[in-house]
Amino acid sequence: MPEMRAIEISAPGGPEVLRLTERPVPVPGPGEVVIRVAWAGVNRPDALQRAGLYAPPPGASDLPGLEAAGTVAAIGPGVTDWAPGDRVCALLPGGGYARFARTSAAHCLPVPDGIGLREAACLPETVFTVWSNVFMRAGLTAGERFLVHGGTSGIGTTAIQLARAFGARVWATAGSADKCATCRSLGAEEAWNYRDEDWSRAARALGGADVILDMVGGDYLPRNIAAAAEDARIVQIATLGGAEAQVNLARLMARRITLTGSTLRPQSGLAKARIAAELRARVWPLVAQGRIAPVIDSEFPLEQAAAAHARIESPAHVGKIVLRVI
Repeated sequence: MPEMRAIEISAPGGPEVLRLTERPVPVPGPGEVVIRVAWAGVNRPDALQRAGLYAPPPGASDLPGLEAAGTVAAIGPGVTDWAPGDRVCALLPGGGYARFARTSAAHCLPVPDGIGLREAACLPETVFTVWSNVFMRAGLTAGERFLVHGGTSGIGTTAIQLARAFGARVWATAGSADKCATCRSLGAEEAWNYRDEDWSRAARALGGADVILDMVGGDYLPRNIAAAAEDARIVQIATLGGAEAQVNLARLMARRITLTGSTLRPQSGLAKARIAAELRARVWPLVAQGRIAPVIDSEFPLEQAAAAHARIESPAHVGKIVLRVI
């Protein structure tokens, strides 16, 4: 069986546990494709998996990597939408840190016109997450006020652009004056430095947020409730600040606030296929027009995946980090 270069997690731990190895090239099953990976996105869930805190779903590769771009190398039985040689980017169940990766054909999207494979590799994980949570789950509409925390993260930079493109008023928090300036340059009307500004009070003074996208959790939850407008929707997608929080249920009820959340990786293949279909119809034209573009912080060759993980765990990075696999 032919083998390929890949990055594996040798043991749970820090970035240093990522190790270059050789693995068998995956074979596509029914409804699947194998992608010849050119670039792979690096995301915080990869770091959680590396640390032993985010196990792959059953049947998924144990290699890290939840998004990639390249060309279709092989198709499995029943696949009719793709052919070998097609340029695609894809959401992966795992395995992106490798020369070849296997995924559902329904989770692939064409590389948008006007961008390259490097940029395309930065799209799937963030646009799937933002679209499914902010638009499908929370129902953000034009004219509503949208607050995103971590505005210069990969998720944050995508959320600001998408919300603005669909007519929402956008607010963001970030950890420095320079990062707040970046949020404004992407379309945020207001950007607050969470280190020295009371963003919750500032949001309430402007009428409160109709939708809040939060990846912090912990003590941010009561502050999100205070920052929310009546009938607001708060969407939790990560718990970087802690998974437990105290909630004043009376305040939640009195102001009719909806608290919800999701994680992307454990969702069914059908759910992810539905998200992909909406993205292709509603978001991909905006990418082709240049209205949505990934903000890329840095790139690393595949063998320097440990350095890429150190970078994503650093507060200094802005936007996406990618691995060059070719």
